Amino acid sequence: MHTTVPGDLRARLVGINHVALEVSDVDAAVVFYGKIFSFEVMRRTSDAAFITMGDQFLALIASETPHRDEHRHFGLVVDNRSTVRTLAAAAGATMIESRFLDFLDPWGNFIQVVEYRDIQFTKTAEVLKGMGLVDLAKTVGAIAELRKKGMAPI
Repeated sequence: MHTTVPGDLRARLVGINHVALEVSDVDAAVVFYGKIFSFEVMRRTSDAAFITMGDQFLALIASETPHRDEHRHFGLVVDNRSTVRTLAAAAGATMIESRFLDFLDPWGNFIQVVEYRDIQFTKTAEVLKGMGLVDLAKTVGAIAELRKKGMAPI
């Protein structure tokens, strides 16, 4: 359902620039996530690290307030999730039993991991090339989801 109407002055949602996760130890969080995912730290401050995800980023922000997400979560898209479960468990993640690949990081952040080929999420050819991911393809189901919205790749 499209909620925009003629004369609508509301801003249109375009995407997510970044997600910020609260962690008690930023350096330890960079090490933890580095055991699971390949990325570069694009910027580091005294209380934050910003790690690359192509044209987006993940911000790891220092926080002294402990938490444990139960329903609130976000999904990371990867090129190949075949080893993520093993790497996450070995890094110290708490694996969550579900039909998805879900885990809690050591700071209580709930992460869901999906594979690029399986979902309607897309990156431009230029961004994929810049990330060194020129050979990523979509499944028939993902293309069908995009086609329903008039967004299927040619």
